[in-house]
Amino acid sequence: MSKLTHLNEHGQAHMVDISDKQNTSRQAIAEGSITMQPETLRLIMEGGHKKGDVFATARIAGIQAAKKCSDLIPLCHPLALTKIAIEFTVEPPLAGQEPNRIGIQVLCKLNGKTGVEMEALTAVSITALTIYDMCKAVDKAMVIGNVRVLEKQGGKSGDWRTT
Repeated sequence: MSKLTHLNEHGQAHMVDISDKQNTSRQAIAEGSITMQPETLRLIMEGGHKKGDVFATARIAGIQAAKKCSDLIPLCHPLALTKIAIEFTVEPPLAGQEPNRIGIQVLCKLNGKTGVEMEALTAVSITALTIYDMCKAVDKAMVIGNVRVLEKQGGKSGDWRTT
């Protein structure tokens, strides 16, 4: 196993020096989900929510979150992201049940010196939290979960995909 790069030789947290790294094309895809009552999902899908378009608001929040990742996570480098894409899917229900989960997938991309996994994960998390915030008045039992990196491309460590 590799050593933790955010700890110096004395075990103290520090920001990794990336000054000498070359810019390369990098991207990361992360996913997560939010599970809710079927009625809540129906309300979102039919556009009948009193607060407005849940998907549009959550997408904007996720994009803002990716751009602000270094403000939220102490040792992240500020990055000049060139693409942030957020997609929603209504995940198929178990046999005989109504759909009640929204899948969230985020792609973050840039040409830079460090990866974008944290930006993609942050965007997924804030997107899901925004859906929760907009819908909590009708469904307080929603569950956010399954947040993970699906793949990353570029950089010294190369490409990686979850199995």
